[in-house]
Amino acid sequence: MRRTRFDADVCPVARTVDLLGDWWTPLVLRELLLGQDRFARIQERLDIPRAVLAARLRRLEAEGLVNRVRYEQHPPRDAYQLTDKGRATGDVIMAMWRYGHDWLANDDEVAVPYDKRTGEPVRPAVVDETTGRPIELATVRRRIQAASGGRSDQHDERTT
Repeated sequence: MRRTRFDADVCPVARTVDLLGDWWTPLVLRELLLGQDRFARIQERLDIPRAVLAARLRRLEAEGLVNRVRYEQHPPRDAYQLTDKGRATGDVIMAMWRYGHDWLANDDEVAVPYDKRTGEPVRPAVVDETTGRPIELATVRRRIQAASGGRSDQHDERTT
């Protein structure tokens, strides 16, 4: 089956889905964000086929989310370190974690994020960086503008 590409779409959500929208990539990123940087450890924790993990890591490297760093010459072994762009996916992963916890968790067990310093549970939320207020999608619209931030002549659209 041929995959539909969204990497050139004007919508940032579509571009993000193009990069993160398969079922393995967010899980690989979760492991990297949690400090796992070795191929074998990520494979073990996810129970992911080697070829699939290798392909996902190559794509993340090509897209600038990870750097591969050789830590052993014989046999050759690499660690995968998140770049700033890769660490920025943490917001997306945490939003997914919150949604999964609130809406998809079963009654038996659920992984809960916690603050390493205090041990307290963390409840991720999406807030406006400028105001600090929670974002309510009912009040959000979409405006097409130049990537540099200049406003275009396009009209605002309601996001639904």
